[in-house]
Amino acid sequence: MNNENGTMKSLKQTVKFLQEQTKSFGELAEELDIPKSTLHQWMGQYRELKNEPVASVDRVRELEAELKEARRQLQERQDQLADREEELAILKKAVHIFSKPRNADSSS
Repeated sequence: MNNENGTMKSLKQTVKFLQEQTKSFGELAEELDIPKSTLHQWMGQYRELKNEPVASVDRVRELEAELKEARRQLQERQDQLADREEELAILKKAVHIFSKPRNADSSS
C-alpha cells in the first residue's frame, strides 16, 4: 500500500508538471517518452483545478487570436480617423477659400 501511495503521489506530481508546461501534449509525450494517451489519462485522473496553469497552450492561442483581432480593429479605427482628419483639413481649406471677400474690380 505504501508503494501505491508513492506511485499516486508521483503521478500527481507529474500531472502538476504537465499543467505547468506550455508545450503540447505531443511534445511532452515525446520528451518524456510516454504515450500521449497515457498523459491524457493521467490528466483526467489526477488533475486538480487549483493547479491549472495560468497560461495553457489553448488559452495562449485564444488570447493571441483576441489580441490580433483587437489590433486589426484598432488599425481600422486609426485608418478611419486619418481619413476624417484629411476630410476636415480639406473642408477647412474650402471654407477659408470661399469665405474670402471678393475683390470687386472697379476699373473705370
